[in-house]
Amino acid sequence: MALPVLSSSAVKFRRVLAHFPQELSLAFAYGSGVFRQAGASAEQGESNMLDFVFAVDDAVTWHMTNLSKNRSHYSFLKFFGPKKISTIQRYGAGIYYNTLVPCNDRMIKYGVISTDALIEDLLHWKTLYVAGRLQKPVKILAQNENSRLQAALVSNLKSAVTAAFLMLPESFSEEDLYMQIAALSYSGDFRMIIGEDKSKVQNIVKPNVVHFQKLYSTILQDCPQIDKSPEGQFTQLMALPKTLQQKITALVNPPGKNRDVEEILLQVAHDPDCGFVVHQGISGIVRPSSIVQSAKTILTAGAKKSVTYSLKKLYKMTKGGLKKTS
Repeated sequence: MALPVLSSSAVKFRRVLAHFPQELSLAFAYGSGVFRQAGASAEQGESNMLDFVFAVDDAVTWHMTNLSKNRSHYSFLKFFGPKKISTIQRYGAGIYYNTLVPCNDRMIKYGVISTDALIEDLLHWKTLYVAGRLQKPVKILAQNENSRLQAALVSNLKSAVTAAFLMLPESFSEEDLYMQIAALSYSGDFRMIIGEDKSKVQNIVKPNVVHFQKLYSTILQDCPQIDKSPEGQFTQLMALPKTLQQKITALVNPPGKNRDVEEILLQVAHDPDCGFVVHQGISGIVRPSSIVQSAKTILTAGAKKSVTYSLKKLYKMTKGGLKKTS
């Protein structure tokens, strides 16, 4: 099963795609330039930067071709060549961003990630950086027939539902579920303290419930009723991605005590604060990758673009804060 492709026209996004090397296993557009967020007018949406992610099987070859087509998109790192760029790409969340790139009368930002790194993040939540974006509605622009990738995309959505169930109370609304899912990849992200609008999750979900429904309807139909018993929570904990299980284990297991994962997760399943422990585990994944990825932006974007991009984020955060207090 592939991710559902949302129905509204993708012509303008495909025109952007035409500027880049076409060897893509997955390409998608996301963010406020694609889906309207609460508090933003249609005109603002049309002027917002367009965000893209390109998954590629061979990062060195892709960057080599892109450097010949779009050399101006890169910072000073272009002088080091595609191998060095691909090495830097692997740090942090495994994605290399070119930002504030003029294209078809819009500003765009695009990230390049290897297909293998993407699959690992989707299956195991190694960084929850790109996997987190794919837990929210995106516009799929290109997707090849890679069955491993398709299975990983679905697995990521199932894991998001499982983690959200563990953190929600016994009674909740459909919107509560989507709010919890949308918040997963922001848990522990230092940019939510400096650089992002504090109402971001609410702004994403409220105008886009129908898109969340399209994304999750099949998975929710197959899901059993939420079970908050220790037995039910243990089953859900055992179904969580490997990295999250390891983070939870590290939080709960005292130093020097060697217990297996199953025993520790059984203890967490009986803990009244089970949901909080899961949240802390997710924060432990997101925090380090978000810090390294943001630091990497200084290299990949260059100092001038980094400052410009950061100021835009701070402006949006301040604007969001002013709306709340007014």
